[in-house]
Amino acid sequence: MRKRLTEVVNVASVPLRSPFRYPGGKTWLVPRAKQWLATLPQRPARLVEPFAGGGIIGLTAAFEDLADEVVLVELDEDVASVWETILNGDGEWLVEQIASIELNHDTVGRFAESSWASTRERALSTIVRNRINRGGILAPGAGKMKHGENGNGLASRWYPETLCRRIREIIARRDRIRFIQGDGLEVIERSAACQDTAYFIDPPYTVAGRRLYRHNEIDHRALFVLAGMVRGPFLMTYDRSDDILRLADEQRFEVAEVTMKTTHHTRKLELFISRDLDWVAEPTLPLR
Repeated sequence: MRKRLTEVVNVASVPLRSPFRYPGGKTWLVPRAKQWLATLPQRPARLVEPFAGGGIIGLTAAFEDLADEVVLVELDEDVASVWETILNGDGEWLVEQIASIELNHDTVGRFAESSWASTRERALSTIVRNRINRGGILAPGAGKMKHGENGNGLASRWYPETLCRRIREIIARRDRIRFIQGDGLEVIERSAACQDTAYFIDPPYTVAGRRLYRHNEIDHRALFVLAGMVRGPFLMTYDRSDDILRLADEQRFEVAEVTMKTTHHTRKLELFISRDLDWVAEPTLPLR
């Protein structure tokens, strides 16, 4: 079954909780994910986000009490260092460092190092680079902003007070959030038999992923097979492509085409994929 959901979410109304600027961010998806979780037959004991990135859906579930536990999984070493630092005891140190930085062309050089003495120092470097790189991209070769917003250059996306507040709010809920640095496919496979585990699955995309993410090679067919094996509910989201539609057809998943608005205010199509999309209350339309 295929559906088309045309109502565009007003992202200005969605609370921002992640410390990351993230390419391909899912702010627009938050109300849809909340709707999905609210319609599940039972509240999940845990919500697993196997390709967490900025973790916006997992954070929403933790903040709004939509699951007993949230498990964020991320393979990227830089992104992982931030979650490890915030959730495993060094979050206040990170807050203090962010608050003390005067960000300018003379001070950013020390955050570009490729080796760090500790995980928390790598986390601080990652946060800074995420804020000064174009589009928040952390993949090798990412360029820095030049002019930024209103000609403010490198510091135009540096909001230390906001960052500190978001990190402290996550620290306050860290007893409900668990982080795993590892392969999302392996984590799904290990928990596949758990009926009380739900999955929000947002993998790096086949085209954009090559330039946005360090770990961009995903076996999409294997991911779809795994999704077909899990006993708990799942929601996958993908860029619309015929290849992905074919994989969904092979597993007899339901598909909904969703209209979203990018940060540049252009509209694009994404896919929701699941076993059951009855909560997407829109007329069925052809997607091909």
